[in-house]
Amino acid sequence: MELRFLVPCLFGLEGLAADELRRLGMGDVTADNGRVSFSGDESAIAAANLNLRTGERVLIELGSFEAQSFDALFEATKALPWERFLPKDAAFPVTGYSLNSKLASVPDCQKIIKKAVVERLKGKYRLQWFPETGETVQIRFSIMKDHASLCLDTSGEGLHKRGYRPAHNAAPLRETLAAAMVNLTRYRGRGDFVDPFCGSGTIPIEAALIARNRAPGMDRHFAAMDWSVLDPKIWEQAKEAARAKEFQGAYSILGTDNDPKAIAIARKNAERAGVDDIVRFEVADAMAFDRKTERGVIVTNPPYGERILEKQEAEALYTGFGKALARCPGWQLYLLSSHTEFERSFGRKADKKRKLYNGMIKCDLFMYTDRGDRK
Repeated sequence: MELRFLVPCLFGLEGLAADELRRLGMGDVTADNGRVSFSGDESAIAAANLNLRTGERVLIELGSFEAQSFDALFEATKALPWERFLPKDAAFPVTGYSLNSKLASVPDCQKIIKKAVVERLKGKYRLQWFPETGETVQIRFSIMKDHASLCLDTSGEGLHKRGYRPAHNAAPLRETLAAAMVNLTRYRGRGDFVDPFCGSGTIPIEAALIARNRAPGMDRHFAAMDWSVLDPKIWEQAKEAARAKEFQGAYSILGTDNDPKAIAIARKNAERAGVDDIVRFEVADAMAFDRKTERGVIVTNPPYGERILEKQEAEALYTGFGKALARCPGWQLYLLSSHTEFERSFGRKADKKRKLYNGMIKCDLFMYTDRGDRK
């Protein structure tokens, strides 16, 4: 059964998510603002959920259409084949959003969509009342510029929730963004890898998962695992295929932070992720960075001066780290910051910059790709 899928992602990560889906063998992959679409059969549900590193969730797009009135929304929704995925006792909550559209009231849209689905199922199941006591199938809608998209959420919790980080320190970096930062370096386990502001360890852990080629969703539950319309074999087959692609080897992956509590949390997170044997964490001051290498990459997300440090303190931190790194040739640097004066404080213009979003915070990924001395 051919299906159409949508993968929402953080702005700036669309191309990376599209590349991942192509490598997974998905069809008709198309990147758009904040999302990627693709086609596949039911096995794609399991493969995409298990393997995607930079997408936020996997949605089955049941239909899309113009909706400038509630009547149009109702009739188009009712015409979709909801019975393909909703058994007669399914619970089907509705959530979503509307932007720049005539149908601006989200609660009203929710009610109309719910009512339309019920009317469709009444005709298919010959029932007048639905108890919604069975499996949950979350309906998600988006209405943008009067164009509606109605989807079923196969993921449940967002894909950034890998399951290894139940505890974290302040201002955590989303796992999907951390994986994207690592992917942009093309790091695959060769050479040295360091995060000198590692916090709860997200970036080094994602680097270790990438080096090992371990599917990030291997140890978590997905909503569609509970759907009776799907053959449970698709999940085990996807896991077996993912395990067959894993690598074993020795890697040099290090996370450091000046907070001993953060390092303790990072070590526990690495253990939960199953990579504690290939990633190390140490208490260290980034401004005293003195590691030299022939081939290495630093990927890091230091404090921005918005939530943790004042801007002046952040600038002093950037200046100190820049001076330390200038004495350590051999490193490429990929650093995420929203601070408008980062390059001035760091002491050098970036070779390249890329716009990314850390949650709602607009950031730049500053890329220093010259491995030579920075003095």
